[in-house]
Amino acid sequence: MRSRFSAYAVGDSDYVWRTWHPRTRPDEVHPDTRTSWTALEVLEAVGDTVEFRAHYEGPEGRGVLHERSLFSRRAGRWFYVKAR
Repeated sequence: MRSRFSAYAVGDSDYVWRTWHPRTRPDEVHPDTRTSWTALEVLEAVGDTVEFRAHYEGPEGRGVLHERSLFSRRAGRWFYVKAR
């Protein structure tokens, strides 16, 4: 989760795409370049689920994305599957 947030923060869409589960990932990832991701709070990580708040600044001001994400471990690596 933290590495994906960091990738969004620095605009590394290739990393975001590579860490998305092949079953659910889009053909391409195009982050909104008008959005700056500023902070991550991991609220809970239990098994394959992570609840977090990702803080950002965008065209409409500051905001927070609050999500519970499902991950799957494959070949020793974690992949984002979907929001719950």
